[in-house]
Order: sequence, then structure tokens, then C-alpha cells
Amino acid sequence: MATLQEIVSKQVPLAPGHRMCSGCSIPVIVNTIIAASDKPVIIANATGCLEVASTIYPFTAWKVPWVHLTFENAAAVAAGIETAYKAFKKRGKMKDDVNIIAFGGDGGTYDIGFQALSGALERGHKFLYVVYDNEGYMNTGNQRSGATPFGADTTTVPAGTMSIGKTQWRKNIVEICAAHRIPYAAQATAHNTLDLFNKAKKAFAADGPSFIAALQPCTTNWKYDTALTMAYSKLAVETNFWPLYEVENGKVHINYKPKERKPIEEFLKGQGRFRHLFKPENRHVIEEMQKMIDEEWERLLKLEESQVQI
Repeated sequence: MATLQEIVSKQVPLAPGHRMCSGCSIPVIVNTIIAASDKPVIIANATGCLEVASTIYPFTAWKVPWVHLTFENAAAVAAGIETAYKAFKKRGKMKDDVNIIAFGGDGGTYDIGFQALSGALERGHKFLYVVYDNEGYMNTGNQRSGATPFGADTTTVPAGTMSIGKTQWRKNIVEICAAHRIPYAAQATAHNTLDLFNKAKKAFAADGPSFIAALQPCTTNWKYDTALTMAYSKLAVETNFWPLYEVENGKVHINYKPKERKPIEEFLKGQGRFRHLFKPENRHVIEEMQKMIDEEWERLLKLEESQVQI
């Protein structure tokens, strides 16, 4: 297991001076994951918050090999890099091992880029795909995505007198990826650095494709005080809204079980995107959300207990 000292002693691959929003935890996620690599890394970065804010022309915050891609093809390009790398090694043109990482937001992962991701996982390319999940198309103004939670107010599904916001539950992207029979998939958060670091280490060591979904609270479109990013990251876990777990070779292991599960209201309150749910007429929405969260948690516990392969 890693220590915090080991993590902070690593060279920071994403330099300060980027233009991420105040309070954004994307740099924490990126630097922690790359710090877990004991080999040089090559980054394939889909269009999104990370790409836009780290490479505003003519500047770049990246200190490692990096390529900008469209929303839909980050996984395809990572697979191409891996294939080219194997060919170069076979011909003796490269000797050093590398770790290949694709970064994408939830819009470019759950939705626009899912076809390329699914194909790369099915073919078995060895690379790590990381989705920094801020639960919407945040770079373009908070449109609804497949990761947007039930009841959230967005610009494309706005809450009002005739709407509670989004009426569907978000996709379970970790289990969807695990169902491709990849060796490793995990769910992590920005605030639990050790957990994220250790999961990245396992992902790099996997014999084949690996996947990590890291929750990334968005100060701009979740509409909360910029000082509270890590607090909301922690509340997402303490309420079981975002459980910390991993799927190794199809078997589920829960990394953290809250001793006293906090009610979902603790996570919702203070976020502008859920403000409408606290009106008396919308109380049933919070109750329905709590019911879904509790059912999903019980299902996850049963998967861990039974060790049935996903």
C-alpha cells in the first residue's frame, strides 16, 4: 500500500498555471493517477474541461507526452498508441516500457466516446481509461449527460413547475466496463488520495485494459462554494451516492463502508443543481433518490458477498 509521502514525492506531471476553475479537483485526479505509474506515461486526452483548460494556445501545462483528441475517439487513439508501441518494441525500435492513459470527461465517455471505449475494451488493448466524472457536459454549459444524476437541474433538462430535472438514474459505467471482462475497473473520488493512487497502481499492473471512474465535483455547475469540493467528494461516499469499490477479474470488492450512512440530503443541500428538490412539493424526489441509493448499495453488498462474476 502506498503512503501520502510516496505520492507527494512524485514529480507533478500537470504544471501549475493551468486554467481549471477555482476549486476544481481534476488536477488532483490527474496528478495522483500519473504519480502511481512507475513507468513513463503517454496521455490521450479527449476534448473537455481538462483539455481546454490545460492547453490554451500557445501554452500547455503538460510535462509528459500528450495528444489532444475529439470527444469520441480518446479510447481509439489510446488503442492505436498501444498497437504502434508494441510494433516498435517488436522491431527493436523501443526498449522502455510505458503506461498509456486516456482521460475523458463523462460526456466523452458515457455518451459520445462510448463506442470507441467499448471497442477498445473488447479488443483487449492494454491501457488505462480514466473518466473524471463531473456528471454533465460542464465545459459547454451544464447540459445533461448519461452520468447526470436523477433529479439534477441542467440547461437541457431544467427544473421548473413541470419538471423535477433529470428523470433517469445515471449509467453504471464501472459495471458496464467490467462486463467487457476486463481485468480491472474501479470507482474512486478526488478526496481519497490513497484509494485513488492504489487503484491506479492496480490498473497499471493489470494484464489488459483497465478503467477508473473518478467523481469530480464541479464548483461551476453544481453551484456550491469553491472551498467545498473535497467536502462534497467525501459526502458522496458517506451517503453511498458514490461508493468506493473495484472489480478485479469480475469480482466486486468494496473499499469503504460508511459506519453510519448519512442521508442523501447531506450531499444534496448547498448544491444549486438540487435546490428545487427541497421545495415541499418535490420531497418525494429526494425520498425516491434515497430508495434507489439504498437498493444499489444492498445490491453491491450482495455482489461482494456472493463473489458472483459481473
